[in-house]
Amino acid sequence: MTNSSNKKPDRLGKAWHARACDEALSELESQRSGLAEDEAGQRLRKYGPNKLQEIKAKPWWHRLLQQFNNILMVILIVAAIASLGLGQRVDAAAILGVVVIIALIGFLQEGKAEKALESIRNMMSPQANVVRSGARQTITAEDLVPGDIVIVESGDRVPADLRLLRAKRFRTQEAPLTGESEPVDKTSNPVPEDAALAERHSMAYAGTNVVQGNALGLVVATATRTEIGRISELLRHTEKLRTPLLDQLDRAGRVLAMFILMAAAVTAAVGIVVHGESPAEMFMAAVGLAVAAIPEGLPAIVTIALALGVQAMARRNAIIRRLPAVETLGSISMILSDKTGTLTRNEMTAVAIWLEGEEIVIDGIGFAPEGEFHHATDGVPAREALAVEAHPALRHFLRVGVLCNDAELARADGQWSIQGDPTEGALVVAAAKAGFDAQKLRDGHERYDAIPFESERKYMATLHDVEDRMQLLVKGAPDRLIEMCHWVRTDEGEAPLNVDHWRKRIEALSARGLRVLALAEKEMPDPAGELETGHVEEGLVLLGLVGLLDPPREEVIEAVKKCRNAGIRPVMITGDHASTARAIAEKLGFAHTDRALTGNDIESLSEEGLRACLDDVDVFARAAPEHKLRLVEAVQSKGNICAMTGDGVNDGPALKRADVGVAMGIQGTAAARDAAEMVLADDNFASIVNAIEEGRKVYDNIRKTITFLLPTNGGQALTIMIAVLAGGLLPITPLQALWVNMVVAVTLGMALAFEPAEKDIMQRQPRDPTAGLLDMFLLWRVIFVSILLLIGVFGMFAWVFYFQENTEALARAGAVNMLVMGSAAYLINSRFLVNSALSVKGIFGSRSVWLAIGLVVLMQLIWTYLPFMQMIFGSDALTLAHWTVILIASIALFLIVELEKSLLRRSRMGASRSRID
Repeated sequence: MTNSSNKKPDRLGKAWHARACDEALSELESQRSGLAEDEAGQRLRKYGPNKLQEIKAKPWWHRLLQQFNNILMVILIVAAIASLGLGQRVDAAAILGVVVIIALIGFLQEGKAEKALESIRNMMSPQANVVRSGARQTITAEDLVPGDIVIVESGDRVPADLRLLRAKRFRTQEAPLTGESEPVDKTSNPVPEDAALAERHSMAYAGTNVVQGNALGLVVATATRTEIGRISELLRHTEKLRTPLLDQLDRAGRVLAMFILMAAAVTAAVGIVVHGESPAEMFMAAVGLAVAAIPEGLPAIVTIALALGVQAMARRNAIIRRLPAVETLGSISMILSDKTGTLTRNEMTAVAIWLEGEEIVIDGIGFAPEGEFHHATDGVPAREALAVEAHPALRHFLRVGVLCNDAELARADGQWSIQGDPTEGALVVAAAKAGFDAQKLRDGHERYDAIPFESERKYMATLHDVEDRMQLLVKGAPDRLIEMCHWVRTDEGEAPLNVDHWRKRIEALSARGLRVLALAEKEMPDPAGELETGHVEEGLVLLGLVGLLDPPREEVIEAVKKCRNAGIRPVMITGDHASTARAIAEKLGFAHTDRALTGNDIESLSEEGLRACLDDVDVFARAAPEHKLRLVEAVQSKGNICAMTGDGVNDGPALKRADVGVAMGIQGTAAARDAAEMVLADDNFASIVNAIEEGRKVYDNIRKTITFLLPTNGGQALTIMIAVLAGGLLPITPLQALWVNMVVAVTLGMALAFEPAEKDIMQRQPRDPTAGLLDMFLLWRVIFVSILLLIGVFGMFAWVFYFQENTEALARAGAVNMLVMGSAAYLINSRFLVNSALSVKGIFGSRSVWLAIGLVVLMQLIWTYLPFMQMIFGSDALTLAHWTVILIASIALFLIVELEKSLLRRSRMGASRSRID
């Protein structure tokens, strides 16, 4: 985009949909014969080309360097450089190797850069048919300017925002932009200035598709000033929030780094000042303490645990595009969901018919022509099916519904579909359920003329030969047709129309969340010339009403129930009408369906007012992209962690801003999928609930893993610190500490990531995103086990060094193996943070735990007995007596932790009884 395109254009930004055609032409100094070429060139220089701004992607090396933007990583890099300066090449190489491995994992998991803007740019039409100087020509869409006259036809993609000057049977598909599932009828007549985006019938918007007819339009906005361009800008400038886990790990890392540096500095100073050690030796001791204390394997463990969550979710049809979203799903407290195609099937279905004196309901949902007809009372069907062939009034109603209709029912690869308007398709499917073949019916009743549906008329009319009589058939909005009807069809013939009675029926069907159509007819002689509105708009005979439902997905009702049990509140945001949205929300089991707010309501509310409404409103209708974004921001400002589901381009900014954006994989646009953290492979709302369950399990397992890993680091760090402060030998060298950290993280630490979810995981309330990873209980557990490991390591080192061989290599080999085997015993404790593991199931119930223990034992045997490992790490071979002591000490550690858990359970039970008393 050139700089000139960013300028605020003159006269633009007006409510063009409310302007009369001549007024719009005048304001843009244009005419129906189009702009002159020189004038178009001047405007192109002024407004810039009709394309969206591009963002330069970050180079790969920049993303790689970002992986080192972490205080703990910086400490390790400094330690490695300093070790190299002191001649400790092996130590330096090992530390740097760990740093590089961790950075590469983060770099590879970040994956491809976002493509949302590219997807939206691809929606802009590459070419346009324009009228300039009175002549039609085809130009590149980038060269369009405000004031151009554009011709659009069926199959075209609208190249810019157009104020329609002429529209002939013109319809566009705006679902990606407005959320409306059906094609929208367009007209050149102005609409009210406060009309919602979905109701601006005098406009055709850039990026939408023409599905019928043709039109002549005035370009009123190009590039980023179009509706699709505004969404692109919203996406470009929308801030992406960090996840709670990343924030908590960063905070913990900074605090941990501060304590590690302070402890290392104090320890080195005491060694130099008090014990007279050399600065070089004390610096390496400080490096050893830092290496021992820093859980360098933790980032890799968390990344792998999240990746395991990704795999588990993929098996349940939830595709994760960004790893941190796995954890964030576990803290979701609100889901903001689009209606069409997400909560509903986007398969309009006729479910109720009201004839004079009787109500009929139709079985079956969707496009498959399978179902029976039943008499009904207030929507409750009779048990026995109705014999349609013995019901002439119903057969005639269904026949009229097919003839006054342009849709076709098709089947391919075993799947039924509608070619044409879904609303008309519902009538064809209903007739097929009664045994009518639409094509044969139309072949047998020739259509002589038609008046297509237009929004200002609100009806469609066709003229047919029915039983050797010319019959005018009409289908349309019930309120409009009632005004045009004088009579109603009865079994005996015709009767005067009771308008109030039929209006109540319309209201009753609408209250069920149904879209209502009316069918009417009248016999007429051959019209002279073409069929005109004057032939239609009086003297009609009402045949009845039909109620149409965009059916809710069957599994969504159960999914909504599970959400509410889990403390998660579903909220519907849709471009549909408020009454329809409320009825659907009530059927799905939403909590607050007494009222709905529209897009206009949202605009009239202050930020504080909108936040207040969130407490008791679950339905937001007629919402535009900026409304959805405002709602997401309002939800987050109240401290909620929210997911936003959607399938259209209009959902992009809110999907990106939400803590977890959830896009539809089948019906969703590429822009929506690329803006989201998660894509549903089956477009099933229930898959979101499954993903949340997996997210909660992942977070639990990460928390258990951290609680398991930190005592290993704490035990090592305390061992080195106390040894230096006491002026003694280091029981564990920096290189050995690094080995322990990595072997424990890669083997034992991974085991807890495979633990299954606890049974009550979806009965808990969402966790507080501000709560720390380690509460006071878990912090106590880390300190407690660190001290136990410290005692075991110091005891083993002292026993071997002072009472056995008196060699540092053998004593350190004993200390290292004591630390690793003690950690293995504590791993079994960690399967249950509070509940007892002292049972056959508790000890042997996890295959992954014992696989990890077996692997770590094998690695320690290699470390202990292979000569080249002994040379690198400065260790020696242990005897059977040494292993026996290590095993006894590890079992003792396991039993002591189980005793602590037992005391904790008793104290909690006592506190619970006190509250009851």
